[in-house]
Amino acid sequence: MDLEKLKVKPLFQMTGEEFMFLQHRTNKEIPTPSVEPEKGKKYVYGIRGIAKLFGCSISSANRLKKSGKIDEAIIQDGRKIIVDSELALELMKASK
Repeated sequence: MDLEKLKVKPLFQMTGEEFMFLQHRTNKEIPTPSVEPEKGKKYVYGIRGIAKLFGCSISSANRLKKSGKIDEAIIQDGRKIIVDSELALELMKASK
């Protein structure tokens, strides 16, 4: 199969065989980046990030943010919320 012709062919016109060939072929050509752990601080973003960090619902995360218990770990600019996860966990331990 000609790879260049398949790359420009619309997906809805491809046969299953052509699609699988293209998918298999391109997966081998694109190198996967090595994932290295980030050094330094770890951040979570938004109310969903807080909910995921503490393993609670979004409404509980919203109440936690409004309670002020983790205010030192929160940086907020307008609607953007950035939370230092390690500091937030330490503050929660200290508040109990």
